[in-house]
Amino acid sequence: MKSKVTLKEIVGTKIIYAALLACYYWMWARRDWQDSYDIIQNLVAVFTIVFFALQAVRIFKYSKEEKDELAIQNLRRTDAIGLKIMIAAAVVIAFACAVAFIDGRMAGYALVGTIFVLAVIRFILFCVMDSKGV
Repeated sequence: MKSKVTLKEIVGTKIIYAALLACYYWMWARRDWQDSYDIIQNLVAVFTIVFFALQAVRIFKYSKEEKDELAIQNLRRTDAIGLKIMIAAAVVIAFACAVAFIDGRMAGYALVGTIFVLAVIRFILFCVMDSKGV
């Protein structure tokens, strides 16, 4: 891979981090057991190790390249929007727990799902802002 590492690529890989978080939460919070779960857990663990190693190389390469200031400002704007969305989602989840709509395990799934959806929204917002040069 001799191509230049872009900030869009770095932001896009956060979706994979969120998906890995959802997989690990599923492994920790499930209440049943099937024989296929061993294979799934091992595949997720191997994928995580390989992915983190490849990402470390890409991030190290990105740190040596010239930075795009407009893209960094767009990422900060996107992060500010994402923070507001996450706060609203956390309040809704906490309220649902308080009035006993959902239990603790389901609240965890809701939080992990919110993190995954937020990673996707963050990537989409960043791509739109970066393409328009806002």
